[in-house]
Amino acid sequence: MTAPRFHCSFALSANQRIELPDDLAHHAVRVLRLRHGSAITLFDGRGGHFPATLEIEGKRAWADIGDHIASEVELPVPTTLVQGIASGDKMDWVVEKAVEMGVARLVPIAAQRSVIQLTGERREKRVRHWRRIAVSASEQCGRNRIMEVSEPMPLDAWLAQAAPDELRLACHPEASTTLAEALSDQQGAIALMVGPEGGWSEEELASMHAHRLQTVRFGQRVLRTETAGIALMAAVAAIKGWE
Repeated sequence: MTAPRFHCSFALSANQRIELPDDLAHHAVRVLRLRHGSAITLFDGRGGHFPATLEIEGKRAWADIGDHIASEVELPVPTTLVQGIASGDKMDWVVEKAVEMGVARLVPIAAQRSVIQLTGERREKRVRHWRRIAVSASEQCGRNRIMEVSEPMPLDAWLAQAAPDELRLACHPEASTTLAEALSDQQGAIALMVGPEGGWSEEELASMHAHRLQTVRFGQRVLRTETAGIALMAAVAAIKGWE
């Protein structure tokens, strides 16, 4: 049985004994009901992980950490999912599944047709929420690095970010190039763009065209916004032969 995995927000070192933060200790002892002496795995997001032994004293818990294991399950090249902000819990699902698919960075786009327009404190809370989901998903799926969840931004702000070696792809049903054709010679970073429920506006499509983004054709069916990015990511991995 695989040892339960926990992310620590501070740097870990081999062969040391540390007290676990209250929230981590609560999850291990009260939620998962692990016992004194249970095997656990800790990682700090810098790569690799540490086997450890859980030690419990009342409401407090410690970890007796073993040697660092330089294990990675990241994709061969960095990938970005540029996602028009979706409503309800759809965005939560996108964040979770993007982590599982190996996405390195998720950029929430405050698209013109996004149902939810986040501002102020609500925006900050939502970003913190998404980042917690990214951590939990990494714990579950075995990644030792945490997917970056960027601050929400308008499409033009992301388009203006310099990315000379990044292949930026936007799906369009009338595109002449298929996804496989667009990826055939690409060895570097990849960014996949998915609009919100209402799709990209004409103004946003014009901005993409002005920045010479490549449009690609992907299937004959219309995918929901929460499905499209994950399907695209799975297709990219299959085409490139990534595990």
